[in-house]
Amino acid sequence: MLATFLETLTESPSAEDVWNRLVDKMAEFGFDRLIYGYTQFRSERSLGDIEDFLILSNHSREFLDRFLGDKLYFNAPMVRWALENDGACSWRHISEQLERGELTPEEIEVYEFNRKMGITTGYALSFHTVSQRAKGGLALTAKAGLTHDDVDEIWAKHGTNIKVICNVAHLKLINLPYSGLRRPLTKRQREALEWVGNGKTMQDIATIMDLKPATVEKHLRLAREVLDVDTTAQAVLKAAFQNQIFMLDPES
Repeated sequence: MLATFLETLTESPSAEDVWNRLVDKMAEFGFDRLIYGYTQFRSERSLGDIEDFLILSNHSREFLDRFLGDKLYFNAPMVRWALENDGACSWRHISEQLERGELTPEEIEVYEFNRKMGITTGYALSFHTVSQRAKGGLALTAKAGLTHDDVDEIWAKHGTNIKVICNVAHLKLINLPYSGLRRPLTKRQREALEWVGNGKTMQDIATIMDLKPATVEKHLRLAREVLDVDTTAQAVLKAAFQNQIFMLDPES
């Protein structure tokens, strides 16, 4: 039952567990390759540093090395659609744009790369957000051999349930700790940032943590380096965005 699966999903203890359950469930509907992306550092001209993205996928390494490593996602037609819209969209939409000559040369290059990799039919989901800086999306690639008509038929029967499942998974994922492609903060770095966030002075933090002020500053400096920010205030904000601090059971 849908309710039973959603209950299990909401009780998942980690992003890995949520993702594995989502991958298995989508395969039951005919979508066997997924890629999920989420950023909280979007601006008018950029999605932010890819190292800060939350990215999850079961696509092949060959595909991911090109799509992410060579930044093909910058010109992916469905990424453009996801940034401009909320909801769900069949990849038939891109094929129709190609036929009408509406894709840029860069978008056609990505389209042809996907086709070469057997990524031809599926659906894109763009999750609603209330933040100007945040955006999340999920690409559901259909099993090999399925046509646009096959996929649209699947969606007509199960689309509502699929959207509910994926939305719940998205909301769960963004409330779990993540560090993007960077290494996670250490326990000491998290603790020092938390006390800064609570308004404590350097001397206060040193007393509370039973450390020398210089050692506290070292932990804060390393936290800034890990998070790739210039100031401790930025580090607190970024760590809070990524759910790395003030969590009951943060990942080590």
